[in-house]
Amino acid sequence: MNVLTLFLFVVGLVLLIKGADVFVDASAGIAKNLNVPNLVIGLTIVAFGTSAPEAVIGISAALEGSSELAIGNSIGADIFNLIFIIGFCALVRPMSVNFKDIARDYWVAMVGPILLLLMMFFFDDTIPRFGAAILLMIFISYVFVVVKQALKNRETAVEEVEDEEATPLGRNALFALLGLALIIVGGEMTVHHAVEMAHTIGISERVVGLTIIAIGTSLPELIISFTAARRGENSLAIGNIIGSSIFNIMFVLGVSGMILPLAIDSGLMFDIAALLFGSSVFLVFVLTKKQIARYEGLTLVILYVSYITYVVLN
Repeated sequence: MNVLTLFLFVVGLVLLIKGADVFVDASAGIAKNLNVPNLVIGLTIVAFGTSAPEAVIGISAALEGSSELAIGNSIGADIFNLIFIIGFCALVRPMSVNFKDIARDYWVAMVGPILLLLMMFFFDDTIPRFGAAILLMIFISYVFVVVKQALKNRETAVEEVEDEEATPLGRNALFALLGLALIIVGGEMTVHHAVEMAHTIGISERVVGLTIIAIGTSLPELIISFTAARRGENSLAIGNIIGSSIFNIMFVLGVSGMILPLAIDSGLMFDIAALLFGSSVFLVFVLTKKQIARYEGLTLVILYVSYITYVVLN
């Protein structure tokens, strides 16, 4: 493997993660200035900001005709989010979760992979443009409902930031643009050199997307959710994870599929099934005790490690 290619891939990934970090901080600052509730911040601003790397990777991959990489990254990131991150956070500190608070968002997150399976069956392993349009319409409708609810509950939002402690709105907006620029540049570098590495090593773009890129682009979600869970802010942690998962499939694959119909590798059926299975295990844990205990978190982590091992070895 070309050392320069590997170096530029790592540089692109670092720019993606740092850009997402700057973008999330600035966006969350803007949201708090507007007095938006914590759960809504997690489900929208923070979730979409931390998923910006996946969006840029997916769109860039679609433009380069690498549909396996685009889909693999989105599915792989969701598996990492909903199975590993939740499991890891619960392993560090048990997480109390009221399913009523996340029911709507959880079911929306499950609609995406189910629709992908249906498209595989009915459209010859392809996401057609009108199928991508359906994903986008569901995403837009979901965001509309979340924002509408946020505006309705605005007066009961989390504690307001005092004027003297708040970062000025203009400065937050400037940093948000800076973060977005880093994400775009980093995303372009990551996709280009990831494809080059896949061809050199002789592994499929699907595997690269499901593993290296999915985990790399999901590091912001891991850091934010872990920090929130450690502080006992479970709503923000879970909201960030589920919101990111909705964004990864509905928005990323929706936009990517509108640019170019995406061919779905037949192997992705197993990956989508793994995502649905892991998400079902998470649901059972939440419904039985209204929390995810340490041993349940360990179970989710083991499931993820087993899945990754299978993908890499097969």
